[in-house]
Amino acid sequence: MIGKLAVEPKEFEFSFHLPTLIEFGYGKAARLGERLLQLDVRKVFIVSDKGVASAGLLTAMTESLRSSGITFDLYTDVEPDPGLETIDRGAAAFRTQPYDGIVAVGGGSSIDAAKGIRAVAANGGSIGDYAGVNRIPAANPVPLIAIPTTSGTGSEVTIFGVYSDWHNQVKVTVTSQHMAPTIALVDPELTMNLPARMTAASGIDALAHGIETFFSVRSRPASDALAMRAIAAVSANLRRAVHDGSDIEARIGMSHGSLLAGMAFNNGFLGLAHAIGSALSGHCHVPHGVAIGLLLPSVVEFNASVRPEKAATIAQLMVAIANGAGTKAEGAASAVDQMVRDIGLPTRLRDVGVPEEKLTDIARDSFKSGMMKFNPRTPTEHEVLELLEGIF
Repeated sequence: MIGKLAVEPKEFEFSFHLPTLIEFGYGKAARLGERLLQLDVRKVFIVSDKGVASAGLLTAMTESLRSSGITFDLYTDVEPDPGLETIDRGAAAFRTQPYDGIVAVGGGSSIDAAKGIRAVAANGGSIGDYAGVNRIPAANPVPLIAIPTTSGTGSEVTIFGVYSDWHNQVKVTVTSQHMAPTIALVDPELTMNLPARMTAASGIDALAHGIETFFSVRSRPASDALAMRAIAAVSANLRRAVHDGSDIEARIGMSHGSLLAGMAFNNGFLGLAHAIGSALSGHCHVPHGVAIGLLLPSVVEFNASVRPEKAATIAQLMVAIANGAGTKAEGAASAVDQMVRDIGLPTRLRDVGVPEEKLTDIARDSFKSGMMKFNPRTPTEHEVLELLEGIF
């Protein structure tokens, strides 16, 4: 042996898989038709929501499809945090025609909906049947092109789909390589008119993806590199994008940061903020990004004690933007908290209508999330309740 290692060799082992082809560029969405022709697609099922449609974000894309001779139909019945029934209805609509391509346009809800529709169309049943890990038996050969209109979820490059089971007041996650889009077409131009509130909520989610992946027990050198670059990009651009939505440089930076964060957590996975956030949204219908913004500062503080070196790195990555946060481990939570305040997101559960009597149920159901096991510090139910009470 040439030398001695301070750690076991197995600590250097990792795998990294990204099945989605990424195409990033300002104005790319307007050339959607020619890209689909390259895939030999002639009839497209477009999954979006009414807000995206009414904002005119589909116009350039549908014109491109027409000029390319590609026919299409729209499914715009996707709601925020889409329910299981929404996916199943979409799959039924998809099966009525011989579509040879699916295009998802919107935020994480629309992209997750399209992922679920493609899976159910190929395998039957309900999307709820595939909740869990690797339960989708077969891939759908129909290509899925995911085109995000927000900078936050990273869903355009992930193997996850998150859906709301409104009957049981929980969110369910479907995890499978068969969920990954074929192509992620990331065009920052589509985010230019995103309202400040949505920019803030989606942007803090992107920051959380970077931070939670960096903390994760599944983190590896490749995911760490992506997560750190994502944290830096979001820290440098989120305030600017919120306060001046026409700032092209900031919008490009946020699209880049969100994409990198999605690539990171697709392999490193998330943690406590997303576990609690899932239960919080399930019980009280708090929008996902808002829920993450409420939880993230406290979760960073909770994890810093067991990952002080990573917490210090997070503080260093954010300190150039977060005035006075400090670069030691304890500065990370302060930097995140300042970001949440600067972009105008709520900081108290009571401010978003969460009843105090619901906190116990939320704490209990946080442990239903598979993301809990990737958090570097395993909390008790009492500690989760204390965290919730601290931000009530």
